[in-house]
Amino acid sequence: MPVLGRLDSHARREEVIAHIAEAARQIRIQDLKLVHYAGAGHIGGDFSAIDILATLYGSVLNVTPETAEDPERDRFILSKGHVAGALYTTLATFGFLPVEELATFLKPLSRLNGHPNRNKVRGIEANTGPLGHGLPIAVGHALSAKLDVSRRRTFVLTGDGELQEGSNWEAMMAASQYELDRLTVIVDRNRLQQGATTRETNDLDPLDEKAAAFGFAVVEVNGHDHGELLDVLSSVPFRPGKPTFVIAHTHKGHPISFMSNNVAWHHKVPGGEQFEQALSELESLNPNV
Repeated sequence: MPVLGRLDSHARREEVIAHIAEAARQIRIQDLKLVHYAGAGHIGGDFSAIDILATLYGSVLNVTPETAEDPERDRFILSKGHVAGALYTTLATFGFLPVEELATFLKPLSRLNGHPNRNKVRGIEANTGPLGHGLPIAVGHALSAKLDVSRRRTFVLTGDGELQEGSNWEAMMAASQYELDRLTVIVDRNRLQQGATTRETNDLDPLDEKAAAFGFAVVEVNGHDHGELLDVLSSVPFRPGKPTFVIAHTHKGHPISFMSNNVAWHHKVPGGEQFEQALSELESLNPNV
């Protein structure tokens, strides 16, 4: 698989969107293989988040493998750390780690643990896994940038089920209090969590009104539409003095026919015919449709 580079704002929008779409397809292929051969992972959540990750790393984030230690780089934090496989395959696709290393996922002594570890892998900004920790860490990064009078931005991706953790709402109050308008919270709103829908577990609606009440500028987007994602994520902050809350409507397991919107694929592993079918669907996918 060729390593892709980030396309900046000088490229044509159509070119950037095509670049992101192909990156997302390649990331899904690598992630499917990673979970299949490891015999473990969270492929449903991986696949719901990959279009967001491909957009961020493909064009939005001001960070590359060469600038991964630059103090002025943008920060990305994967709060839903159980989808580490999606982050690893994204980082490999954009050159932060060797593609060949993906084969070591979850193996003894591998750097690629079931949850991301910033002390082991270049490009990872925070150790995450226990849900509800990533957003508070992101608020700290954003506050640090404000104190430094820096233009660097902080993006954090959370699961919607994860928002049932109270630590997120405490962090959101702090983000609003300190007017952290260079903080962007992206919610992977696939409406499913382990074993049930979010509505059955602890209903979040009306999520947009709740986030707005906590002082955020709120925008909703199709989380699988690369053009919409690019336009929204390239435009933050939306309102001076307010952090941004992006509700990305997604489907767990997207775009695989037998995985999409199926709660069983929270941490199920595709094997045999399922693996071959999913691989065939991804290989034949036209990423620009």
